[in-house]
Amino acid sequence: MSETKEIVARIVHGFVTRRNGSEAFGGNPAGVILDADGLSEADMLTVAGKIGLSETAFVSKSAKEGFKLDFFTPNRRIAHCGHATIATFSYMAKLGRVREGATSKETVDGPRKIVIKNGAAYMEQLAPTYERSPAWAERGVSEADVLASLGLKADQLDERLRPVLVNTGNSFVVVAVRDADVLKQIVPDQSRINDISNKLDLIGYYVFTTDRNATQADATTRMFAPRYAIDEESATGMAAGPLACVLHDLLHERKSRFVIEQGHFMTPASPSVITVDLDLEDGRITGLMAGGYGSVMEEMTVTI
Repeated sequence: MSETKEIVARIVHGFVTRRNGSEAFGGNPAGVILDADGLSEADMLTVAGKIGLSETAFVSKSAKEGFKLDFFTPNRRIAHCGHATIATFSYMAKLGRVREGATSKETVDGPRKIVIKNGAAYMEQLAPTYERSPAWAERGVSEADVLASLGLKADQLDERLRPVLVNTGNSFVVVAVRDADVLKQIVPDQSRINDISNKLDLIGYYVFTTDRNATQADATTRMFAPRYAIDEESATGMAAGPLACVLHDLLHERKSRFVIEQGHFMTPASPSVITVDLDLEDGRITGLMAGGYGSVMEEMTVTI
């Protein structure tokens, strides 16, 4: 008879919206497993599947960085996860396991810098690369395919920007739409998005508007990633970074800090706030930090 293990998981919401400086609501829930050194990759995948959230982070010791983090969706490993990183390090800051200032995470895709500022956690992303739709043709994808998968017509796009693939460590197709009504009414074809995501090796799509009738932030967004068993997500730090780069480089908003909202158009809504600070040299992005606050919402025990 095989021996069972009981794993204690905290459900921590990353990128929560804060009211009156302390009360937290919204955000994106992630499973956080501390002291996961004894778990195998198969164990981690099983635990993530039982927790059932979009991502779960497993924290263990690292010989090279501050901590080792492994991320799993319910169906596969993922190299990085923004909201789970913010959830994990915000939680560890509250416990006193990390202090204000710089630390780092070791991942299967290499190390990333983490900074704790006033209890909020910020994670490093890489300088952006961009790929326009003509380059997608050799992989069997067109801009029309992307629009069809979102049920969009060309005249519903923001006329300043065509869909673009952006990578700051993970790839997303970033799509700018005309206004909040268009963003709200999107009914994604998850099967088509999954097919395109496989062909272009994407995490998913990040669809946004800068409509000032919808948000006082720099943009409000929706994110779709069926390739990773995520129909829609309420906060995606690894996508907000690429969007901030798009706002700076392609829409020419020449500043170093961007505030991105997400989750307002989900049912039920789960409003999230992601802050992105760009590292600039002579107006060129050399790297970035995306961050926010986390809040523990519940605890659960998983038996494997």
